[in-house]
Amino acid sequence: MNIEKEHLNGIKKPLILVTNDDGITSLGIRTLVELMQTLGEVVVVAPNSPQSGMGHAITIGEPLRLYSTELFTEVDEYECSGTPADCVKLAKHYVLKDRSPDLVVSGINHGSNSSISVLYSGTMSAAIEAAIEGIPAIGFSLCDYRDKATFDHVKEFVLSITKAALENGIPKGVALNVNFPAESEQPIQGVKVCRQANAKWQEKFDYRKDPYGRGYLWMAGDFVNFDHDKEDTDEWALSQNYVSVVPCQYDLTAYQAFDQMATWSLNPISIEQ
Repeated sequence: MNIEKEHLNGIKKPLILVTNDDGITSLGIRTLVELMQTLGEVVVVAPNSPQSGMGHAITIGEPLRLYSTELFTEVDEYECSGTPADCVKLAKHYVLKDRSPDLVVSGINHGSNSSISVLYSGTMSAAIEAAIEGIPAIGFSLCDYRDKATFDHVKEFVLSITKAALENGIPKGVALNVNFPAESEQPIQGVKVCRQANAKWQEKFDYRKDPYGRGYLWMAGDFVNFDHDKEDTDEWALSQNYVSVVPCQYDLTAYQAFDQMATWSLNPISIEQ
């Protein structure tokens, strides 16, 4: 019998690790914790401050601080001085010790992590770190950057996607990147499993001066979607008010490049003295 199904039928609750990159006090993680408590036993290990854009950074040059907190109800919870990836590592190897989570959920992020943003996202890096550890994982993000963003319209989808993952399992080495449209007058149309859009940020840097006359640079730019008309992408799904679900993996090998590179000459070149 499927272990996850046994859990959901009341024989044993699944152990769910919750983390994020907006910090342990964010509204998004509070919402996610409340939802996960309806599905299983919840443990929280999350950053003590915002870590957006940290990607898969880990702390190696300074100590990590871990403190218990009392922000939630009936939850074993900790705040960490490190990155989202640090939080998953600490949870797996120190906090939970001999126990392994049935699922890691990260978020709900205040802001989109669709398309190329998945590479910079602390939210998804926590989920990917779990996948590296062999733990099923989901990263949840809302396309609304406000601190007081509204999550009520996505709660049922968070529960249904999480329950489906627990019941059916997620392929080994895979983390799901789930993005929700911001609240609008139009109801969410449904859920689409899709691919990451081919898009990027076209950066520019504005040179400015602070009140003391010292120069500094501020990164800005425009989002360019090269797949703007492709209906199988996360960007298209979100633009049509669908929830996008992209299965992600940490193997970044470009297998399609093997044939082309087979013709390269890679022998050593002698350097004349």
